[in-house]
Amino acid sequence: MKKFTLTGIIILSFVSVLNAQIFKGKSDATNISFFSKNTMEDISALNKNATIMLNTATNDIQARITMTYFKFKSALMEEHFNENYVESEKYPSSVFMGKVNEKIDWTKDGEHAVTVTGKLTLHGVTKDVTMTGTITKKGNEIIIECKKLPIRLADYNIKVPSLYVQTIAEVIDVTVSSVMEPFVKK
Repeated sequence: MKKFTLTGIIILSFVSVLNAQIFKGKSDATNISFFSKNTMEDISALNKNATIMLNTATNDIQARITMTYFKFKSALMEEHFNENYVESEKYPSSVFMGKVNEKIDWTKDGEHAVTVTGKLTLHGVTKDVTMTGTITKKGNEIIIECKKLPIRLADYNIKVPSLYVQTIAEVIDVTVSSVMEPFVKK
């Protein structure tokens, strides 16, 4: 009986360690935004409903962004974004699958400059991307930040109507921030 109990404790400890290797962005602390500098009016939007997961055992990171959750200062901008540019009905989400390139000791608190390489699928097109940012381990939380990921609209077959070519930038800057906590399967 004692042998079974000791074995059970070891197995439970191992499972706990495995579960602690997966982190998920907190729903109230994960933001994806973009900014486009324009001659007439700057365009910016914020999405507070992205899902980001990080596996600290493998350094794999994944994100899923529902396009209709981007909120703009103008309802008309939001409508044009969803209907004319990203075609949210046809392409409802954007997905990133990548890997943190630097070796991080996830058992220690600290801030790390990182590069993340992977594949971004947007508007039905998948491209290789590399982003730079920081990962901060603080207690049971991991904070990820990428200040500026340039996305060229033409690379993802996002067409700008000729009427707006002069007012919409060819490249938008995407910002990612997330406070992540150990993932608990429900």
